[in-house]
Amino acid sequence: MALTFVVPGLDEAASEKAIAILQNRLSQEQEAALVLKHAHWNVTGPNFIAVHEMLDPQVEAVLGMADETAERIATMGGAPDGSADAITRNRTWKPFDLEGRHSTEEYLQALIEYYDAMIVDDRKAIAELDELDLVSSNIVQDHVQELEKFQWFMRSHLA
Repeated sequence: MALTFVVPGLDEAASEKAIAILQNRLSQEQEAALVLKHAHWNVTGPNFIAVHEMLDPQVEAVLGMADETAERIATMGGAPDGSADAITRNRTWKPFDLEGRHSTEEYLQALIEYYDAMIVDDRKAIAELDELDLVSSNIVQDHVQELEKFQWFMRSHLA
């Protein structure tokens, strides 16, 4: 990848590594927004409206995370790839596999598992970014904090 510039205080090699990590996170953040919206449309059952309305703010927040990640990539001189193909090309995580109409409990459990994997991947990214670029690491840390809160909402709903 050819960087258009390098931010002050970082070398090109560290920047390229950080951008690759951020691109992976961007792709999963974009997929997560799609997954959450899919669940929003397909939940059923007695708690439908509560879960339906709980998911839309999460969709918006995750899209905001993706925007922040993409802007960090651009700030570092990279070119964020927001295409649908990038999600598949950059996937290092298990795809969400619940399709169609299911109960709120089934969707929440599947979303909790999806968040589990995403949070683990984000924490790995944080550890790698801590060695490369603390600013990028802090961005992902903020995202993890928000994802963990959303997961807590889902777990509490099922308790």
